[in-house]
Amino acid sequence: MALLQPRLNLKVAQRQVLTPGLMQMVSVLALNKLELKEMIDAEMVENPVLEEIDESVPMLDEVASRQEQDLHAERIDGQADAPTEPKDPFNEIDFGSYFQEYLDPGYRTQPEYEDSEKPSFENFLSQPTTLSDHLAWQLGALTLEPELEIAADFIIGNLDEDGYLSVGHEELIEAFAQFPENQGRAKEALSEQVRRGIDLVQHLDPAGVGATDLRECLLVQISAQQTELDHVYARHGENEHEDPSPEATAVVASLRAEADAKLLERRRAMEVAAQIVQGHLQLLQKRDVKDLAKALHVTPEEAHAGVEFIRTLEPRPGRLYNREQTRLIEPDVVFTKRGGEWVVSMNEEDLPSLRLSARYRRMLTSDGTEKEVKEYVKERFRSAMQLMRNIAQRKSTILRTCEIIVRRQQDFLDQGIEALRPMMIKEVAEEIGVHPSTVSRAVANKYAHTPQGVIELRFFFSEGANGPEGADTPLLLLKRKVRKLIDDENPRHPLTDDQIASELQNQGIQLTRRTVAKYREDMNIPSTHQRRQRDA
Repeated sequence: MALLQPRLNLKVAQRQVLTPGLMQMVSVLALNKLELKEMIDAEMVENPVLEEIDESVPMLDEVASRQEQDLHAERIDGQADAPTEPKDPFNEIDFGSYFQEYLDPGYRTQPEYEDSEKPSFENFLSQPTTLSDHLAWQLGALTLEPELEIAADFIIGNLDEDGYLSVGHEELIEAFAQFPENQGRAKEALSEQVRRGIDLVQHLDPAGVGATDLRECLLVQISAQQTELDHVYARHGENEHEDPSPEATAVVASLRAEADAKLLERRRAMEVAAQIVQGHLQLLQKRDVKDLAKALHVTPEEAHAGVEFIRTLEPRPGRLYNREQTRLIEPDVVFTKRGGEWVVSMNEEDLPSLRLSARYRRMLTSDGTEKEVKEYVKERFRSAMQLMRNIAQRKSTILRTCEIIVRRQQDFLDQGIEALRPMMIKEVAEEIGVHPSTVSRAVANKYAHTPQGVIELRFFFSEGANGPEGADTPLLLLKRKVRKLIDDENPRHPLTDDQIASELQNQGIQLTRRTVAKYREDMNIPSTHQRRQRDA
């Protein structure tokens, strides 16, 4: 019987290990301008060796060095002959304003430090209202039983960003039973409390929140509009009971009859829409009005009115309150034309210019500095120099990449998107002699300011179409051509994928039906059958 025993084995293997400096170089290359500025600011706080160069303000090291040079020059001149003592430039420095601006002077008076006429930043900053905030605000405005309010608040907390209650009923009850105040309560009582909470949330604004699926969401919205229309009918009936005034004319009677007809027509459209949503969503997806009319036993005109009413409903009621925040974009590079040639320049405005502190350099050569302090300063110097090299390497890589982009896409910069040419990341990487992943990081999340607008650098990279004649057409333009053909088609006789491929072949672009179908699906364009609009 073999026994388990510890053994020592030697194994030779190759593996790639990224040093901290190489990892930082990779991460710095992938940063855009705003992210790089944040990183530099954080490094300056952490590393005291790094200093920001400000041309408008003298640095302490420069002042001290200038003072030593002036004193040394004075000694030499004094030893030779000094009939007149030169003016000391050290006395010309306004140290009062310098220290007041860059050192903490403690308390400052109101006229010196603040401008009372400036508005507060609180007048400009606002927190966007989320769906949960909007529903909670409505809940707080109601007078409810404590149990119902707790249940409604629980339901609001389980809604997704579109306003749907995606959690199952049993799972909701189990989670609701975990509340301390619900310990030991019967499951039937908790189920009824949750049901009342869902019903209350579904009566809040926007209509349709709290639904478990699309069908229920649309039915809740239809029911809310039917209730509102019933209130309009009720007020209209009360007005009819009033005694007609002598001034009543035939015109007023005609307008009232027209209003009654429109109200009846809208009510009928709601009824048909509810029937479609209740059991015929598949026919609605096919946009087959005739089949809908036959299934509902209504006229094609009524079926068409019901479909048009459904189009006014919101399938995602929470979308209004959960919009993505606008992302701030600042170009990293600028493409400008000077003397007939395109020039690439880095946008380094607001980026700190770094340098190494001379004061800490003197600490390394001073005999009075402790050994541990010297080791710490050396390590900080190595880290600072590595960061500065990586920033310079990032600038060089981006500039070389953009110079190739400009050279290959000059027609696009001059004429517009129709002149865009296909270009691959691999081709650019081979031209500048780096790995394709390096070019990919160099253009990631970075933008260029061009005569055609602020454009993401990845926009310039697009593969060409298959075929000898279509090889010069980038994928982006091909999709635009497919979309334009579909937009210009006859809705009652939409183009098939074969017809679109044939039309593009007539334009010199060799594409197959399968490729057209792939491009159409990528752009979320329905099929021919789904796009066809049949006669009502």
